Amino acid sequence: MIRTRVGFTGGTLKNPTYYRLGDHTETLQIDFDPAVTSYEKLLEVYWSIPNHCATPNNRQYMSAIFYANDAQKKLALDTRDKAVAKSKPRLPIYVLPLRDIYLAESYHQKHALRQFPPLLQELAQMYPKETDFLKSTAAARINGFVGGNGTLAQLEQEIDSLGLSPQGRNLLLNVVKRYGK
Repeated sequence: MIRTRVGFTGGTLKNPTYYRLGDHTETLQIDFDPAVTSYEKLLEVYWSIPNHCATPNNRQYMSAIFYANDAQKKLALDTRDKAVAKSKPRLPIYVLPLRDIYLAESYHQKHALRQFPPLLQELAQMYPKETDFLKSTAAARINGFVGGNGTLAQLEQEIDSLGLSPQGRNLLLNVVKRYGK
């Protein structure tokens, strides 16, 4: 994963915000390197994690995959059908064309990372501009690790590339060790 951002998509309202969402859906945008991971692998992860926020007839929190092209649409539909066949979801899962994505407010970005102020402060020093912070692969990776995604072995392989101080490295390693993965 190169970078992640949260925002709103799928609706018609221009420039939505969390408190003025209109007909948009909250979404996570993932930029990835297809030489490292495939779109299909990302879909496998998506289908393995239930959307606990999804509620009937609620566009804001519906379960959806937004595709950017016909190949993504086909993979999303195929994998959805397989996932539905394995376990009947209680709510519909939509596969929809991607429209404009509007970034959510900064306090919504990298939510897991924001629970660890020392790590957030280090990244804020490395990326003083919010746009650079959002584009940062290091911020996306650290957010994933502190959110319980990834193993200690994975972190040990890439920790040198994250640019953290010795204190930041120790904090991140200890957090991931607590998850026991």
